Amino acid sequence: MREFSLPALYEVPSGGNLTDLIHRNAQAHPDVAVVSRKIDGRWQDLTAVQFLAEVRAAAKGLVAAGIRPGDRVGIMSRTRYEWTLFDFAIWCAGAITVPVYETSSAEQVEWILGDSGAVAVITETAAHQTTVERVRDRLPELRQVWQIDSGAVAELALTGAGISDAVIDEHRAGLGPDTIATIVYTSGTTGRPKGCQLTHRNFLAELGNITARLEPLFRTGEGSVLLFLPLAHVLGRIAEIACAIAPAKIGHVSDIKDVTAELGAFSPTLILGVPRVFEKVFNTARAKAQADGKVKIFDQAAETAIAYSRALDNGGAGLALRLKHKVFDRLVYSKLRAALGGRATHAISGGAPLGERLGHFYRGIGFTVLEGYGLTETCAATAFNPHDKPKIGTVGQPLPGSAIRIGEDGEVLLKGPQVFTGYWNNPAATADALQDGWFATGDIGTLDDEGYLVITGRKKEIIVTAGGKNVAPAVIEDRVRAHPIVGECMVVGDRKPFIACLITIDEEFLPTWKQLHGKPADATLADLKDDPDLVAAVQAAVDDGNRAVSKAEAVKKFRILDTHFSEDSGHLTPSLKLKRNVVLKDYASDVEALYQR
Repeated sequence: MREFSLPALYEVPSGGNLTDLIHRNAQAHPDVAVVSRKIDGRWQDLTAVQFLAEVRAAAKGLVAAGIRPGDRVGIMSRTRYEWTLFDFAIWCAGAITVPVYETSSAEQVEWILGDSGAVAVITETAAHQTTVERVRDRLPELRQVWQIDSGAVAELALTGAGISDAVIDEHRAGLGPDTIATIVYTSGTTGRPKGCQLTHRNFLAELGNITARLEPLFRTGEGSVLLFLPLAHVLGRIAEIACAIAPAKIGHVSDIKDVTAELGAFSPTLILGVPRVFEKVFNTARAKAQADGKVKIFDQAAETAIAYSRALDNGGAGLALRLKHKVFDRLVYSKLRAALGGRATHAISGGAPLGERLGHFYRGIGFTVLEGYGLTETCAATAFNPHDKPKIGTVGQPLPGSAIRIGEDGEVLLKGPQVFTGYWNNPAATADALQDGWFATGDIGTLDDEGYLVITGRKKEIIVTAGGKNVAPAVIEDRVRAHPIVGECMVVGDRKPFIACLITIDEEFLPTWKQLHGKPADATLADLKDDPDLVAAVQAAVDDGNRAVSKAEAVKKFRILDTHFSEDSGHLTPSLKLKRNVVLKDYASDVEALYQR
């Protein structure tokens, strides 16, 4: 199959924009809880009417402070209620939101605010504000800096007290489907980040069609999503807009370390995550079973869940498998579902492949992870698995109303109302990316007869060995990285005689591993990197990864690094993608050591 499309299930209203959603909710569902905030240790709901009032008060403050239609306003904050509040307030003021990762360096802040021409920025903390102030003298258009922790919400409400409702309505009326809603800067594995122009139509078409296709997962007044992904990333943004379309309740978690506890307190009906989250849930549960002397039971339960899920694709499970599944549901699966909040039956996962085995495991325990695929340029999900017909191991079918084409060289090409209008201030890059209405993703993939897409790698990441073998590193990297002991895995071998890889150890799991294997609690990675047990554990992960590829693509040697790849170290982007060129430069001696006889 070279091309596949699906008809639209939702049409963007003529003249419609994102602010219409919260105004409609306040009229049609005034008492429905649309947001929940953590206040004094308890989740407290805001109704549609209350949320709209807070948004309009903040929008009035922005207008009173001089924000005009078309102005760019930055938000530099962790995921929290105020992010969503200011996002809608900026739109109600007729302006454009420019997200900035809260982990950004001063140089990155300068580039994003300078390139976008932002006239104001809302920061979260004093540290964020200090970062902005360090480069403010090089940002001549930046007039205002507000800080959430210093009372920005109350300050803007007070500032805007004299602005009438009619003024906000006038600013809103100036927005149309093709008005730019946000400029999202790609995290950039190479070069300067590019600003993706995403319109109100992009978001409305995307989320209108997703919520229509996944209607049972977005039940008005019943559905809820706990958001812990960064809102500076487009995947996080679509959660707040999907919840506004339904409407469903959204809660925010700022620190990923609090997610497990908050899942139990918030009990969402749907979870939006990335594979690393679901890998950690599985690995943590298995490690606990191992510590309790129950790892054999856990492993049997996992194999049963996987077999049960596979059977669903082949006519259903037999009596013996159903009985085993029922027993393990009481002993193991129910506890895992409880750890995920107890109410969610589905999750949506993006950003990287989950892996077929883990996908079957989760469906087998009664919690189906629906994989999707997209880029910043496609407003996040441009393909996703439907809840009623998922194909595990694929990233699903095209967004209704859009098309996927596979180019002659295997590149995935996309067309539809979710595709961005171009890069801000960069017509040359826009011309390269958009050709004859199709967006060239840079990803390699295949389509089956029903239009389900499988991503097999990145064009620019293809490794060509000395023997001329083309290798897509993502396949094996994702499989190896799924193991609890592995932090990051980077395959190398360009113009080399065989494939090898660099491995880092998961720093969160390492203390548990040391305890389980009788290692000193104070042993460092430097102490352990040649430890036979650790080497054997990594070898097992690599062996499992090798099962997913041919012999020519398999990793022959690996090297354990006594360090971690992180955003702070400069080896990962804010969306946790490897900066391969930086890793190759910084660890050139380690790569060469892999090929020394």
